[in-house]
Amino acid sequence: MKRFQALLKSGVPKSAVVGFSVLTTILVTAFLTLHLVSCNSSSPVKQSPPPPPPPGTTGTDVTTYHNDTARTGQNLTETILTPSNVNSASFGKLFVINVDGRVDAQPLYLAQVSIPNQGTRNVLYVATEHGSVYGFDADGGTLLWQVSMLAAGETTSDDHGCGQITPEIGVTSTPVIDPKAGPHGTIYVVAMSKDGSGNYHQRLHALDVTNGTEEFGGPQNIQASFPGTGDNSSGGNVVFAPGQYAERAGLLLLNGVVYTGWTSHCDSRPYTGWVMGFDQSTLAQLSVLNLTPNGNEGSVWMSGAGLAADTSGNIFLLDANGTFDSTLDANGFPSQGDFGNAFLRISTANQKLAVADYFEMFNQGAENGSDEDLGSGGALLLPDFTDSSGQTRHLAVGAGKDSNIYVVDRDAMGKFSPSKNNIYQEIQGGLSGSVFSMPAYFNNTVYYGAVGDKVKAFAISNAQLAGTPGSQTGNAFGYPGATPSISANGTSNAILWAAENAGSAVLYAYDATNLSRELYNSNQASGGRDQFGAGNKFITPMITNGKVYVGTTNGVGVFGLLQ
Repeated sequence: MKRFQALLKSGVPKSAVVGFSVLTTILVTAFLTLHLVSCNSSSPVKQSPPPPPPPGTTGTDVTTYHNDTARTGQNLTETILTPSNVNSASFGKLFVINVDGRVDAQPLYLAQVSIPNQGTRNVLYVATEHGSVYGFDADGGTLLWQVSMLAAGETTSDDHGCGQITPEIGVTSTPVIDPKAGPHGTIYVVAMSKDGSGNYHQRLHALDVTNGTEEFGGPQNIQASFPGTGDNSSGGNVVFAPGQYAERAGLLLLNGVVYTGWTSHCDSRPYTGWVMGFDQSTLAQLSVLNLTPNGNEGSVWMSGAGLAADTSGNIFLLDANGTFDSTLDANGFPSQGDFGNAFLRISTANQKLAVADYFEMFNQGAENGSDEDLGSGGALLLPDFTDSSGQTRHLAVGAGKDSNIYVVDRDAMGKFSPSKNNIYQEIQGGLSGSVFSMPAYFNNTVYYGAVGDKVKAFAISNAQLAGTPGSQTGNAFGYPGATPSISANGTSNAILWAAENAGSAVLYAYDATNLSRELYNSNQASGGRDQFGAGNKFITPMITNGKVYVGTTNGVGVFGLLQ
């Protein structure tokens, strides 16, 4: 009112002053209305726009499960997020990207992709159990493109009557990206579907990363057979029945070949263990290996962890419980080629799959008979270490339902003895629960998050894991435990990230050098500010360019520095 009177005294015409007053009232009212709508909105997407990344930052591409083919889970080029700024005052949920189904696959990321008619974007790739693959602007969540993996008249698969993958099955495993394949880069995806006649289909898709169009004449229907007399065999061959299997293990791209591993639905026989390779440029099937061809079970699932590979072209995986032939041939291999519950090294020489070495625990009969999978966890390849005698060791680590940590020498894995474990190192009872997850590695340390256990850090010295953890988180993680990821700038500013599968999912951040120091969790901020959706098992946080991406039952939570 005082400002109104002052304007009149200044000689401004009364009509102009009245107009100014009305305009001011309208603007203030509009501001208050918008503010109230924003505060009361229940949509997880309609929030304040996230701060743009610092000038010139694009982040490191994340093109495969757990960042690399060793499956270490570490991003060592993260320069934005640090232990000093990851706290509830300066870090939190930026937005949630909604999608059409469960996000069981880890999201992937490419920086600076040229999108038709939309400019150059950092792109987040998300696959769902509803059979969709999306490209989103990774910095703001804008939808760039979306495609369905379903053929005309098809639906996603039903859940086969159990809760392992439910309520529908579309894309379960983490895809893999080759930024140089095709005209613009290609993302490879395996999807399951069901046609109107009740027939199930498994297909390998190759999609252009800029628009989702199919490439290389895809998709490719996945069929296979292998010599054997095991489950679902006919005429001397075991036959791959698409409806009996799910592709949960993350895809591996190695030397021009896309490799897949297969598990059962609901542990319902008949099924066996399959690994298959497909030419990345033609999608033609190049090689098939069955891990229990004259027996049953022995699937490849690893709680969604990706098949691992070394620089010599060997694949490493943990096989699930199933037939193991305790009668060995002259080379120490199972006489019938059945490798249930084994830690495996698989050769890909000449693009042909073959078991080259293995480790099997001496009590395999008891573990196989009691569903005590080694294959419930993922295999992690460690960098080279020198032991106390000066010998360079090439090691891999894995754990499953028996809570033991197994460390194998990749050059001589130990094979099988009925009286003892011929293994490089075993930490019996090193974990306080079963492993349904993937470990992470950073700076001479292996991190495990078992079921009902705290995330534990095991230091490595003289090519040996410590028998007890050097640090552990203050809180434990319920089923299925946690698959940690690491962000760091070289060896500094290391943060361990872990997602909790709960009614309302929780994202945690810890000082990776001392896990007892919790930096942040998404329940800390008042008013549920950082809650981002229902928990989802086997989810792996992905970190790049100052942001953390976490899949949920209906979307992806995106976290970063707040404005």
